[in-house]
Amino acid sequence: MDESLAVTRLLNHLFAGPVDALLGAVGIHPANPDAPINNTFAVELCVVLGFIAFFALVRLSLSVEKPAAPQQFAEILHELIGGQAKQIIGHEYQRFQPFVTCIFLFVLTCNLLGLIPGIAAPTMSPVVPLGLAVTTWLYFNFHGVRAQGIVGYVKHHAGPIWWISWLLFPIELISNIARVMSLTIRLWANMFAGDLVTLVAFSLIPLAIPAVFLGLHTLVSVIQALVFTLLAMIYLGQAVAHEH
Repeated sequence: MDESLAVTRLLNHLFAGPVDALLGAVGIHPANPDAPINNTFAVELCVVLGFIAFFALVRLSLSVEKPAAPQQFAEILHELIGGQAKQIIGHEYQRFQPFVTCIFLFVLTCNLLGLIPGIAAPTMSPVVPLGLAVTTWLYFNFHGVRAQGIVGYVKHHAGPIWWISWLLFPIELISNIARVMSLTIRLWANMFAGDLVTLVAFSLIPLAIPAVFLGLHTLVSVIQALVFTLLAMIYLGQAVAHEH
């Protein structure tokens, strides 16, 4: 069993009771009631709180004449994600930019945390990519229904040709649901493999060679965050697009 991080022990000390009660209310009984919070959740919580603090700092220190480094970073990120969202989602992409930006930052940070000795990347735990995938799936389907209405969204999956709609609809429905599995496996498998290769490299060969694998791990972390975000944009664009 992995050793608990200091922040995990602190959270369990403060909130073990309420968390046990909450889990018990939905029929879940932790294996260790004294420590229901694991390292993965603790690290995720730190990531979320860190970004809340960062963007609060950016908001409080906004300046047109002399923007500070945090504001410059936020503006670069806004332009980067916004530019991609405009090309992929199209009309009214600004409505979805906060969501895809949060997805990108969260996935990227969780991926890169695996580079820190003693901390496992949260995305190595399959439940984290699954949670992200389900959230993304619910989000783009909700906005698809919102943009087109229930009937319009069903017709969207049936295709423009009525006489083969009976065949296309179940195929499109299965494809839509399978996106949860696709997003989950792609992110989890790549991050798990990357961390495993890096760990093996450090345990078997001299330090200079594993340093190369750290660079590759960083590259994989960035690429997987971009891929997940771009796929979320593509699915959103398809969901809200109106047939002409």
